[in-house]
Amino acid sequence: MMVEATRLLVTLTATAAGFMIGSKIGENSSVVGAIIGAGLGYVFGGAFGRLVRRALDVAPSVIVPRFSGPQLFAGAFGVGLGILIGLSLGLPIVWLMPPEVGWPLASLVVLLVASFSGTVFSARADELLASVGLSPRKPLAAHRLDSDPKSFLMDSSAAIDGRILDLARNGLARGRHWVPAFVVDELQGIADSSDANRRRRGRRGLDVLESLRDVAGIELAILEESVPEFPEVDSKLIAIAERSGATLVTTDHNLAVAAGVRGVAVLNPHSIAESLRPQAGAGDLIDVTIEKVGSEPGQGVGYLDDGTMVVIEQAGRAVGQVVTVQVSNAVRTQMGRMLFGRMAA
Repeated sequence: MMVEATRLLVTLTATAAGFMIGSKIGENSSVVGAIIGAGLGYVFGGAFGRLVRRALDVAPSVIVPRFSGPQLFAGAFGVGLGILIGLSLGLPIVWLMPPEVGWPLASLVVLLVASFSGTVFSARADELLASVGLSPRKPLAAHRLDSDPKSFLMDSSAAIDGRILDLARNGLARGRHWVPAFVVDELQGIADSSDANRRRRGRRGLDVLESLRDVAGIELAILEESVPEFPEVDSKLIAIAERSGATLVTTDHNLAVAAGVRGVAVLNPHSIAESLRPQAGAGDLIDVTIEKVGSEPGQGVGYLDDGTMVVIEQAGRAVGQVVTVQVSNAVRTQMGRMLFGRMAA
């Protein structure tokens, strides 16, 4: 469409110009001049139209390194502004040149200016909305992580844990957060699990990633690299973090230890929360949802919001219920703290 519209306007302009030049040469030369002008305009107009279309295709990647925001609104605004600018440039052409040449040429100027303005404004939708006090939604952009020591690389356990969201909201983990595509796929697989507990954890992880997009000072980006030379997810994460210098965000104790041995910086939201929050101790009363039956007869197992496992005596028949538990003992393991207790009377 752009090629044909440009070709038509160029052809009309060249035809009118050829007709005028031929009329000055001689009375019988006007038709010949118009034919020659139409032929040249058709050929060069098509070439120029393809050049314009190619320029429009590459304009966002040349002028703006990354697309963002609702492009429909920004593009419409840009086209409207481009038409106004094009008219201000085209009207002097109509006044200064003969109508046969001035009108097609002025229309071509309006078309080109409006097209480029709409393309550039649509690519700058984020900044346009921000300038009028709106908060645009940040996209999950696909990138390649090379060397970026100020960024964070997140694994599935950190997304499921969710406390990275609190750290980000409080300004303790600002910057670009990279989520590998294979981690997103892993979370999606967990969210589609037939097991209700796994399904809930997977959905929680995806919801955390979605919420991170709206946190001020956070840029969430999907990492498209698959690192095929490493078959395991943990090995892929360590390799990417080691190469780029990014901080690995995980609540997986074994992964954190392995990454630390390799010299990778690790941020463990679980460890931070463990060191800051008040510890539930013997005699405390807590409310817990019984998730499953324990390994010992009659035991029930539940989890606190931070993932701490709670083993409750004589709670095996209360699966699915919320019970009040009196803590009798707390044990610290490599995976974190475990609480033992019994249902309060």
